[in-house]
Amino acid sequence: MQLLHPTHFSDYELIDSGEYEKLERFGKYILRRPEPQAVWRKFLSEQEWEKLADASFIRAKGKTSQDGNDRGEWTQKKGMPDQWFVRYEYKGMKLQFRLGLTSFKHVGIFPEQAANWNFIYDTLSELKVEEPKVLNLFAYTGGASLAAKSAGADVTHVDSVKQVITWSRENMEASGLDNIRWIVEDALKFCRREVKRGKKYNGIILDPPAYGRGPDGEKWILEENIAEIMQLCSDLLEDNNAFLILNLYSMGFSAVIANNLIKDYFPDVRNGEFGELVIPEKSGKELPLSIFARFVRK
Repeated sequence: MQLLHPTHFSDYELIDSGEYEKLERFGKYILRRPEPQAVWRKFLSEQEWEKLADASFIRAKGKTSQDGNDRGEWTQKKGMPDQWFVRYEYKGMKLQFRLGLTSFKHVGIFPEQAANWNFIYDTLSELKVEEPKVLNLFAYTGGASLAAKSAGADVTHVDSVKQVITWSRENMEASGLDNIRWIVEDALKFCRREVKRGKKYNGIILDPPAYGRGPDGEKWILEENIAEIMQLCSDLLEDNNAFLILNLYSMGFSAVIANNLIKDYFPDVRNGEFGELVIPEKSGKELPLSIFARFVRK
């Protein structure tokens, strides 16, 4: 099992974490947000947190939904904008992300995913395919889509929220990229149709939430739906010159579960990797934020 952390991300830093919060720098600005995984004590004092934070997320009482997202609002110091940009560079990737303070504590990027962005870029650069086709499911604001596009892939980006697709398009344009295929649809519905059409992809990025809703009210529950979408992905993935990334945020799942899903639905895979995506902080602790399993078919 591997512990992977973001590299080449000079615009991001985890300053401190603990007592169910994290203190992070995104570009020039430092944010204070809830973090359910940070069960230990903080390294810095409360006074230092208050001094450093340019914006702090305040939970609204009784506003945590089934998807685990906290509802609330931000308090901002003078000069703290509602939106700003950060950069991420790795080899030929030169990405820009527009960040924003949302009512769900998110800001438009999951920095730990940089380890997967590098994997996507490196893997696609080595595939013996002129324009590999990549499918990004539950794609959010498109970090993985931008990594794939930077490596020359034909990218299909699927998310159920129209506003998030718009946000992804802004990130694509800010990064100097174009021609990503945007699909506003329930991921399961889209994959079922693609299988019926006989479509195949050289890369699939599968990043499902614990709970979610499709554009027409379709209900997604990870424990109930993961088996079907894994089967659909196994039908959609090419037999050669292909890769798959499974990323899970559910606190009830372990990296071993993710690896077992790969073994079950892709029994030919012998070179898979699995583990946790973590972010180190100055005190020496590591904050685990996601589990992953991934592989490459030569």
